[in-house]
Amino acid sequence: MSETKKDGFFKRVLDKVEVIGNKLPQPVTLFAMLMGIVLVLSWIFGGGIPWLIEGTSVLKPGTGADTGVAAEYIKVKNLLTKDGLQQVFTNMVDVFATFPPLGLVLVVMLGIGVAEHTGMIAVALKVFVSKVPKYLITFSIVVAGMISSVAADAGYVVLIPMGGAIFLGMGRHPLAGIAAAFAGVSGGFGANFLPTGLDPMIAAFTEPAANLIDPTYTVNPLSNWYLMAASVPLVGIAGTWVTEKILVPRLGLYTPEEGLDLEEQTNHVTREEKKALMWSMISVLALIGLVVLAIAPANGLLRGDFDEVLGTNSFQPFYSSLVPIMFIIFFVAGLVYGIVAKTIKSDKDVSDMTAKSMSTMGLYIVIAFVAAQFVAYFNWSNLGSVLAVKGSDGLQAIGFTGIPLLVGFILISSLVNLVMGSASAKWALLAPIFVPMLMLMGYSPETTQAAYRIGDSYSNILTPLLPYFPLVIVFAQKYVKNVGIGTLISMMLPYAIAFMVVRIPMFVAWIMLNLPLGIQGPIYYNP
Repeated sequence: MSETKKDGFFKRVLDKVEVIGNKLPQPVTLFAMLMGIVLVLSWIFGGGIPWLIEGTSVLKPGTGADTGVAAEYIKVKNLLTKDGLQQVFTNMVDVFATFPPLGLVLVVMLGIGVAEHTGMIAVALKVFVSKVPKYLITFSIVVAGMISSVAADAGYVVLIPMGGAIFLGMGRHPLAGIAAAFAGVSGGFGANFLPTGLDPMIAAFTEPAANLIDPTYTVNPLSNWYLMAASVPLVGIAGTWVTEKILVPRLGLYTPEEGLDLEEQTNHVTREEKKALMWSMISVLALIGLVVLAIAPANGLLRGDFDEVLGTNSFQPFYSSLVPIMFIIFFVAGLVYGIVAKTIKSDKDVSDMTAKSMSTMGLYIVIAFVAAQFVAYFNWSNLGSVLAVKGSDGLQAIGFTGIPLLVGFILISSLVNLVMGSASAKWALLAPIFVPMLMLMGYSPETTQAAYRIGDSYSNILTPLLPYFPLVIVFAQKYVKNVGIGTLISMMLPYAIAFMVVRIPMFVAWIMLNLPLGIQGPIYYNP
């Protein structure tokens, strides 16, 4: 089949995905609709129409004749009663204000905003990809893309066009550089050596979902860190192989079209920028040193009371302080960079940068409001708990358990990702159902969360519903005028397949070896 026909096939497939995806409501509208659906379902299954369906209930796990504990039942609560509606209206403001992801994300973004708008993150990315041997340049671009998720916008806006410029400067096809960077930034999303804002954001949805089964369960923001960090070299190698063995041969030699005004490479770092970055990194090391001093001694500032299981003082205060620590590190690093590089001239500049960072979070705040109400209704109605118990019983009855179930969930997550771009929005929908369900089947919330994060990554680069998808096309059109959805998807499909092929088996092997997923990240759940 010719390349033209192949591109046409991919374009037709993606056009259908785009049509279907565009028919879905925006996340705000979707969550508002789900709020209404939960209210109606609570009325139906909570006994609102007794002549049709009596109140639905299930035996609470861990109780009943076989356990030696008196039987307890979880009943669906009708929220369309006087008491239910009072609960909805009187708690609306508190539900939004105390929504865990809201505060976590905004605090981290305050620090990241300063680091990003001073230019520190952009320069750090340039240094990363420019100070490596040429034979490692493709690998470094893919890995830099994954690391850039500490500030996703910087990765999309800075690294992707830089990938094209670097490849052009090396005499290679610039679209291959753009594709490699896009694959790392978006297809490798979540895999990172460093903790990012995504870690506490995702954990903040996982914990309340786990509390449906175990009210005392807590989820550490870094509970998937080991798995995500170990994924980086694997994804980097897979991305490099696809670029060098599939994409570069397919694209062939690059000949600029007439009328294209190609600029010089933009990956140059000035002496002043290098100096500022050096002092910024020194400040980061100093802050990390202070954190080590706060946790190394048993009676350190961020250590808690004696833990009999650990045999030493608890690290829980440190774990609970990870978000403020991340904020301080990014803020101070950006501040030092800005002062040395003179992109910060007064305290007003810092204030403007934090305000600019918050202004980009407007849509997220609106989504957080409706998502918070949906999660609250879902919890109050007990629909999640009842669905989890019935779902786990049904899956066990048909024998669909264990590793096949986890792999199936990864695939479900990747398919949902094709029609809904926001990682937090998808997890807000899936967590209340799958986290409790898999807990009842013996898997920890951290395991379910890790499976979701894998499924939520590699299919990013296949959907035009990704907010940055059109931007990548614009970057590519700088070098090839007629680049469209079909062109981009035909380039990115091999990356998606390769990342899926390496990450799912790695996850399965991790489970089978019973390795910790991260800090306080067990594989299995034991009530």
